[in-house]
Amino acid sequence: MIPKATVDRILDATQIVDVVGDFVTLKRRGANYTACCPFHNEKTPSFYVSPAKGIYKCFGCGKAGTAVSFIMEHESLSYTEALKYLARKYHIEVVEKEETAEEIALRQRSESLMLVSEFAWNFFKDQLKTTEGRSVGYAYFKSRGLEDATIEKFGLGWAPTGRDKLSKAAREAGYKEEFLIDTGLSVKRDDGTLADRFYERVIFPIHSVSGRVIAFGGRTLKTDKTVAKYVNSPETEIYVKSKSLYGIYFAKNEISRQDRCYLVEGYLDVISMHQLGITNVVASSGTSLTVEQIRLIHKFTDNVTIIYDGDAAGIHAALRGIGLVLKEGLNVKVVLLPDGDDPDSFSRKHTLDEVKEFIEKHEQDFISFKTDLLSGEAGDDPLKKANLINDIADTIAQIPDAVKRSVYVESCSSRFNIDTQILFARISRTRGEMLVEDRKREERERLRKNPESEPAAGNAALPANDTPAVTPVSPLMNDPYLAPSERELLEFILNHGEDTLDFDTDSDLHTEEPMTVADFIDCSLKDDDEEFSNDIYRKIYDIYFSLYEEGLSQEQISRRLMDSQERDVAETAVDLIVPKYDLTVRNYINSLTSESTQLVMYVPKSVIIYKIKRIDKRIRECSDRLGSVQPDDTEALSEIMGQLKRMQETKNILNERLGRRFIRK
Repeated sequence: MIPKATVDRILDATQIVDVVGDFVTLKRRGANYTACCPFHNEKTPSFYVSPAKGIYKCFGCGKAGTAVSFIMEHESLSYTEALKYLARKYHIEVVEKEETAEEIALRQRSESLMLVSEFAWNFFKDQLKTTEGRSVGYAYFKSRGLEDATIEKFGLGWAPTGRDKLSKAAREAGYKEEFLIDTGLSVKRDDGTLADRFYERVIFPIHSVSGRVIAFGGRTLKTDKTVAKYVNSPETEIYVKSKSLYGIYFAKNEISRQDRCYLVEGYLDVISMHQLGITNVVASSGTSLTVEQIRLIHKFTDNVTIIYDGDAAGIHAALRGIGLVLKEGLNVKVVLLPDGDDPDSFSRKHTLDEVKEFIEKHEQDFISFKTDLLSGEAGDDPLKKANLINDIADTIAQIPDAVKRSVYVESCSSRFNIDTQILFARISRTRGEMLVEDRKREERERLRKNPESEPAAGNAALPANDTPAVTPVSPLMNDPYLAPSERELLEFILNHGEDTLDFDTDSDLHTEEPMTVADFIDCSLKDDDEEFSNDIYRKIYDIYFSLYEEGLSQEQISRRLMDSQERDVAETAVDLIVPKYDLTVRNYINSLTSESTQLVMYVPKSVIIYKIKRIDKRIRECSDRLGSVQPDDTEALSEIMGQLKRMQETKNILNERLGRRFIRK
């Protein structure tokens, strides 16, 4: 862990023009710099760097951020690794907190396992060059259409005949028996000697994201059905199947650059597509697609295209994968290859242009895919058609983002000519059931880890058939109705927080000491004891004012937010601070009205609109409660009607202020 003081030194020393300039040629344009974007192909520069704000922004692909996020994106590094990169660049010594003896032992053990794994990899590669390796393993790779450069790139190898050749070679090289066993490369016989897990098989090494070999897959070339076709490394301290993707090391940069990941099933599917020239491809590494694998993809892109065989097994895998990908907030499309083909065979039969054209023409969103797949079965049967629509609605329910859900609801409504409210009702119920199941799962996991603990409030206490009263939505954007207003207020705070509001002396907002934008908004919300409803906006708001109270400048606060280790904070802050339009266009727009005049006009207006929206929300909630009150419960009816009246009066006053102040007569 890097101490906070060191992190601050690194961030303060970092100059974004220096950092980005190491990777692209920047040309000055006024106060800013431009270049062709390093994250996508373009001929006309749309990539801007603002040294004053310490940010970059591409108006072509939308990538934006600070120097830290640029290094993370471009070099596929973690936050800590990016900080260390910048520390080296600016000659800042990074002394991480002192490791305990246990931590040192674990790190050394992990490194030992890595070294044993890399020894095995070199052994398998060398064996491919032997007489046996060339006549069997190399010949097989060539029969599958692999070129020498491809074999070398992916480090393919051969595990020789004989049950202990690797184990003996490793022991002779000085590697300990325990590490050979713990990596799964060797197993211990009853007589105490070591035997190889991999023998007489072609070898596919599995790389980590950083490029180190952490495991292997071995394929037999025998036709004997009693011999397992594939033998894979067991899970170890350095290899967890559910968190690994075959080919991710070779694909990550292209996935990021193209902002799309192609997901296939097998080793050779990945290798053949890479050889053809489609290099943003990974496979689920010999296991069914997992949530952890999807999250790994999500580090590089929001977009996944599943390319599976067109047979029953491929269709089943695609259907399962759709739900998992959507639930993690990614966008998913599906391509089914002609029956009898897999990505490996299809790539070898066609040219690069033909494969690209096929993918482009046959990519479907999940609604089209499921409709085409299941509508034939449904035919004109109303019940089967209803089941199809319910199935699609349940799939939409897995999308965490409310806006995306709404878009898909409109699409489904249009396709099936069904009322959107019916779909929303189904989705609401499904999401409620999902939330209950998630809570139960979390409770079971908590009790598994700590059987002595008491049931957690709000989890185990939920009845089996109970559903929450409010439809669960994204944990970060949990109130879509108020989100636009909260975003607008935060944009004012983050971009103009230190600017003063110079109201005219005859304005009811005039004060002896001019207030800053940040103070005005904060005081306005505190007057009504209000706080932001959306978690991510509230978190950024709270961080801003805690740093503001510490005396940090607007620029320092912005940098801290955009360089936050909490990626949701950093990414949202960048989105709020970085301009949405080309800087020259923005400057032209701003030149029409002075900035101080714009702030005096629009900051109070945004605050009033936000207050009105909050009242509207409370009025709706009261109206809903009113509908559930029994007619003979006069006390409850009177109380709610009184609340509605008071809220409507307040809303009328705010509307009057809004109209009087901002609407020209």
